[in-house]
Order: sequence, then structure tokens, then C-alpha cells
Amino acid sequence: MARTVKIESVSPSAAISGGDILIRGQGFDPSKHVRPRVKFGDREGSVVVAAADFLLARVPDGATHGQIRIAADGMESAPYPFSLGVQIADSLHPVANPAIDRQGNIYATFSGARGQKVPVSVYLIDPSYRVKPFVTEMMNPTGLAFSSDGYLHVSSRFDGTIYRIDPEGHSTVFAEGMGVATGIAFDRHGFLYVGDRSGTLFKIGPDRKTFVFATLEPSIAAYHLAFNAEGDLFVTGPTTSSYDAIYRVTPAGEVSRFYRGLGRPQGLAFDKAGNLYVAASLAGRRGIVCLTPNAKAELVVSGPGVVGMAFLPNRRLILATNSALFHLDWNVEGLPLLS
Repeated sequence: MARTVKIESVSPSAAISGGDILIRGQGFDPSKHVRPRVKFGDREGSVVVAAADFLLARVPDGATHGQIRIAADGMESAPYPFSLGVQIADSLHPVANPAIDRQGNIYATFSGARGQKVPVSVYLIDPSYRVKPFVTEMMNPTGLAFSSDGYLHVSSRFDGTIYRIDPEGHSTVFAEGMGVATGIAFDRHGFLYVGDRSGTLFKIGPDRKTFVFATLEPSIAAYHLAFNAEGDLFVTGPTTSSYDAIYRVTPAGEVSRFYRGLGRPQGLAFDKAGNLYVAASLAGRRGIVCLTPNAKAELVVSGPGVVGMAFLPNRRLILATNSALFHLDWNVEGLPLLS
């Protein structure tokens, strides 16, 4: 029987540059001690591990086309479909989810080291992916969230202040005294929730009255917040453990553990089907982990340094690493954040 090179499955089915992909198939066994070659479009990726029926390959920098092909012993597989995230902005420093307004503009931070003052605190990336300065003179911007009236709100972990940003990028103080303010999220009733990484979730009403909503284990980095369609608040907060939890907090402030077993979980978002997506590592592989409503976990996007994400209305996912933004064409519809 003639030997063939064939790709049978790729896991996960999406990645950004630097992500590791497990490729299963046949005919990968190298002859004459020459490893097979893996191409992502016209760019060759590195082969981390090779065997007769599987390869672990790394997505190369600069790849712009998602189809995967494998060449071995003078033969080449048919192309296999694959979703590849393409970089749209760099020289940033996000530490949480980006935010997206009704016009499709994307907002991301240059957060900086604690106490570092940078020329631009928040950047606006328009629908054509042109990057523009938006907010200046803010120390350590961290969490981003839009209210139902279309105003961007930004937390500062430097001074525990929440700022309200008008459409021209001018900021005013919305709330103060939030400790080490990190993740923020609005509920359907217009209340703003703020994660103080020292162990407190605050709830701020439309009248700006503030009270303690719930308490959690302190985080070494930040809390990240997201609401599901039922109004429960989900929270991540990396600790010194490599086996961290995701918490669910009911509207009454009752805290329970939704899932445990992720490494350094950070930004999170829901799709319309109720699945939760988390920037984290699962079994040592970093990227975006999908958790079903019954808490079954699977790595669905592979990539290093991923800290957050946001869904666009056109089934496109925006991923934030600690220095850049990527767009990923993906057949997943996100849960709308704006009413």
C-alpha cells in the first residue's frame, strides 16, 4: 500500500502565533531522521514533538493564513482548515479584557508597571484597525467596561479609582476608595461591580452608593469579572496556586466554586449558548479555555500570554495578550454586553 500523509484532526482548532497545536493523522513518521515540515499558509512552523501519527507544532510569527499542510518524505498532505488569529495592534499593555463599543471600536490599555506614568493610558482601535490615543494622564488603567449609556469606565489599580470616560476621551471620577481596583463589569440593572484584588467585590449603584457585595480569596494579580445571561457574576483571580478556581456569585452575593483546575485564569467572557471562555492554561497549555454550563473544560484557542478577550457582533473574537491584540474569525456568537 502506498504511503500517504494525511491530517485527521487538529486540536485546538484555533490559535495565535506562538500557540502549540496537536495534529493527528498518518504518515508523519520521519525517514532518514528528517522531521516532517508543518506549514501554516506559506509560513513554516516549528515541530516540537514528532511521531508516526501525531505532531505537536508551534504557530510561527507572521502567519496570516490558517490552512495547515504537512510535508514528509517528499509527500504533502491536503490542506486542513484552521482558524488563525491575526495581529491588529501591538506596543500595548493589556492586563484584562479589551472593551468594544456599539460602533465596533475596540479599547485597550497600556497599563504599565505599578506607579508608571505613560503618555497614553487607553487606546482606541477603530473598525479599520487604526490605532489612536484615547485617554491620557491615568495611572495603571486595568479593567474596562461600558455602561448602558455608552460611557467607558476604567479602573485604576494605582489609586482604587473608577473613571468615567466621555466620547472625546475626557475622564471624570466615578467612584473612589476601591482598594486595588482591577476587574469591573455592569449588570443588566446598571450596577457596577468592582474587584478589589485584596479580597472584596464592591457593588456601586446608579446613584453611586457603594457597598460590599462579596468577599473572595485575595489575588496576586487581579480579579476579572463577567456576567452570564441569568445575572450570575463569574470571577477569576490568580493566586500562588497553579490549580485556581472560577467563582460564581449569585445576585444575592452567595459565592460558590464553579470550576477548579486552571492555571492563572484571567479575562473571561460568555457566548450566547452559555459557554464561558477564560484566558488561562489547562493541563499546561495556554490560551482560551471553554467551560460548558456543566463545567466541562476544553482548550479552544492556543497562544502564549493571553490575558483577555471580547466578542464582536460579527462572530469575530478579539484576543488580548500582554502586548498586542489579535482578531480571530470564529463561528461563535458572544453574549451582548450592552443593552
